[in-house]
Amino acid sequence: MDKGWLLGGKVCLVTGTSRGIGQEIAERFAKAGGFVYAGARREGSLEDWAASVNASAAGKVSPIYFDMTDTAAVKQAIVQIKKEQGMLEVLVNNAGVVHNGALGMVPMEKVREMFEVNVFGLLELSQLVVTRLMMKQKRGSIVNIASIVGVEGSRGQVAYSASKGAVVALTKSMAQELAPYQIRVNAVAPGMVDTGRLQVEIREEYRDNVPPIGMGRLGSTGDIADACLYFASDMASYTTGQVMVVGGGYDTQSRALYNIRYQ
Repeated sequence: MDKGWLLGGKVCLVTGTSRGIGQEIAERFAKAGGFVYAGARREGSLEDWAASVNASAAGKVSPIYFDMTDTAAVKQAIVQIKKEQGMLEVLVNNAGVVHNGALGMVPMEKVREMFEVNVFGLLELSQLVVTRLMMKQKRGSIVNIASIVGVEGSRGQVAYSASKGAVVALTKSMAQELAPYQIRVNAVAPGMVDTGRLQVEIREEYRDNVPPIGMGRLGSTGDIADACLYFASDMASYTTGQVMVVGGGYDTQSRALYNIRYQ
């Protein structure tokens, strides 16, 4: 399928693009014709990748560097986008942190770190984008990256599940509040996604057998990016407040391995 027309010059911001799912989302958006600000923390870390994408994409990737937990830096990033583009039509809140552990075994500093990035950082960035740009435009699409564990729960991931469950609740409430402004808010909840690091866990637990996934394979970063592309595009112009689980029929009842999504 030719996706080069789907975003047609839309100005987008994708956070957490230094690797994995976030980088794939930014690249897919650029190939679909979007002008994509790719967010990351480490200054200069995206330049080579962005140049490679821009050599063939219908749109463009432009790196932008800020820490999701630094309020001043987040504000400055939005000021920069507003100054350069005058608008922002798509926000993908992908940046996230995961620390696993059974109840009582996750240090509270790790719990706070997950909530600072996964929930508070997401909420603050969304507030700024909405109030400074999207409400005035009276249009926009926000896509939050949740997780299947935020929908179904997971043994050994109680704190991470809680942070992603908060993302699901935020998505639904934001969608109701922002619908009158023609701003859509949806979430993508990945299951087990092959980001390289997960393969090590699977080999150790399953000895190279496929985990309990109905479709018989791990998800790809492209699977998640395509779901985000749908929500970002005008194909979803009447869709808001939805949480799309992209899990390939993952059997959450019989899993033996904690459902881990590395970003």
